[in-house]
Amino acid sequence: MAAPRSMEGWISTFLAAQAADLGAARNTLLAYGRDLKDFTGFVAHHKLTLETLTRADVETYLMRCEAEGLSKATRARRLSAVRQLYRFAHDEGWCASNPALRISGPGAAQRLPATLSEEDVTRLLDAARSFGRTDFDRLRNCALVELLYATGMRVSELVTLPVAAVRGSPRMILVRGKGDKERMVPLSSPARAAIDAWLAARDAAEDQAHSARRPPMPALQARHLFPGSGAEGHLTRQHFYLLIKQIAAMGGVDPDSVTPHTLRHAFATHLLAGGADLRVIQTLLGHADVATTEIYTHVLDEHLKDLVLTHHPLARKP
Repeated sequence: MAAPRSMEGWISTFLAAQAADLGAARNTLLAYGRDLKDFTGFVAHHKLTLETLTRADVETYLMRCEAEGLSKATRARRLSAVRQLYRFAHDEGWCASNPALRISGPGAAQRLPATLSEEDVTRLLDAARSFGRTDFDRLRNCALVELLYATGMRVSELVTLPVAAVRGSPRMILVRGKGDKERMVPLSSPARAAIDAWLAARDAAEDQAHSARRPPMPALQARHLFPGSGAEGHLTRQHFYLLIKQIAAMGGVDPDSVTPHTLRHAFATHLLAGGADLRVIQTLLGHADVATTEIYTHVLDEHLKDLVLTHHPLARKP
């Protein structure tokens, strides 16, 4: 296969192959696209070509990224994107070698995931039940937060959840995660109650619209548990991100410490503290590798250490 004539062609062909052959998720493709656009901008600025790029050129690009103050994690991710692009290009015969293959990445500094205490989560859940201008909004907000904490879903999985997944008040629901991989997650009684209440309000609104002969909800919106007015038909991640901040402020929890992902971390950390098996948590979170899940053992270690240092009588100053 002949190499595309433009750098944009390299990127678009690579992304299409990632989607078709590996089933890469949309967010993964968007991240690849952003990183590679920055990289090809550097290549064009220095009047270089992708076909003849050398290892020294890639190292120069990484040094520029460091000079811009980009974190180790960001630089490691960009190197990975370049490496994957050239691996594909080499396999397709577009270039003779992979100039990024033997470059050692900066290494991402391991950071413990931010999480919330059980008391913080309780305040969030209480606030969600009363946050919103109407009963309809309040029921939706309660269902969102209850479902997220009960399942540890990624925010993208939460907002795209089909309404069919929760019809009939099931005790377990099917979640479609990264790479279209599916997993079953159980629902707690409070989460089921919140979802049932939200479904009743949602269905009643649909019936009312039908009785008033107003246009029905578009099919794309009707398919999702949490419909939205955007092109995708569901509540957006950005909307929910802002929503959870507002709910945190109302509940007296520092909004800076709360994101949809911190509730996912809280789900895993609280399960582990309660004695759940690490392999079970791996399955519930949808992690491909248990090593990813093991980070929560470090969070728990920090929590236990803090308990000892603040509550053990020998740790107290005389």
